[in-house]
Amino acid sequence: MSPAQPYELDDIDRSIIEALKSDGRATNQKIARMLKISPATVGARIRRLENINAMRVVAVTDFASLGYQVLLAVGIEVQGRAAEEVAQDLAALEEVFAVHLVTGARDIEILVALHGLEELETFLLQDVAKIRGIGTLSAGIAADVIKYDFDRAQIA
Repeated sequence: MSPAQPYELDDIDRSIIEALKSDGRATNQKIARMLKISPATVGARIRRLENINAMRVVAVTDFASLGYQVLLAVGIEVQGRAAEEVAQDLAALEEVFAVHLVTGARDIEILVALHGLEELETFLLQDVAKIRGIGTLSAGIAADVIKYDFDRAQIA
């Protein structure tokens, strides 16, 4: 398979991915029984899907169950330093779970999880503010989460 030709998922691949999305702990045997194929075929397909980066099996944490009550989106304008360098420093902060270099009015957007509002001042005014190159910040607190769906890749 050449780099110019991406791998085309077939119905079996899509069914395996759907099975693992609904139960990430499903065994090859369980998936094989559902799809009426051999467990060895399921295992080989999963390895191939992982090797071509078409799929990863991961555990996803639930913010609230781990005590995080505040989700924060922060837009950052960078001054006097490369945005990529500032982004790397921001990514090292424990509270930050996503860092994006963006276009538009801001240079970087970060997504942050805090245990409570009492952590907000320390996070913004000490942790983030000490990073060289931070210009202006625009922070927004999530009032409610309407949708949280990290799996956006279409498999159809």
